[in-house]
Amino acid sequence: MKTLCVVPCGKRKIWDKEDKAKSGAAAAKDAYTGAYSRKCKEYAEIFYPRNWCILSAKYGFVFPEELIPGPYNVSFNDKKTCPITIDALVQQIRQKELDDVEKVVVLGGKSYSAIVEKAFQGKTIINPLANCRGLGYMMHKINEAIKDKKAL
Repeated sequence: MKTLCVVPCGKRKIWDKEDKAKSGAAAAKDAYTGAYSRKCKEYAEIFYPRNWCILSAKYGFVFPEELIPGPYNVSFNDKKTCPITIDALVQQIRQKELDDVEKVVVLGGKSYSAIVEKAFQGKTIINPLANCRGLGYMMHKINEAIKDKKAL
């Protein structure tokens, strides 16, 4: 059974740092620099080393080595920023050959998980952080899993 881990992108990006502001493209795994995003990537690299991706509100499902062209500020929570649509995500799933995935583990909040669930309709979606009350609880749970070497 093939499982995919989907991690969130995050608002903070490599281009937010003054010395990187004028630099060009960055690998997706390096582009998102927020503490939560970094922790989720660490978790994915440990427990799903060959089967993880980042869900970007602008670019959709991106693999760790895919290049993100440069700075942007798009959010699923702000429709005015024109986030990627569910239809586009479904199309990406086919294009990136993710449609053979049977289970999807989502490291994000309920609204983030709902987007993944709509895109991967008919697949088993697991959100081990769904009952966490906030980012701090989520970080703690991920840290414990990494420390104990036990997937969530």
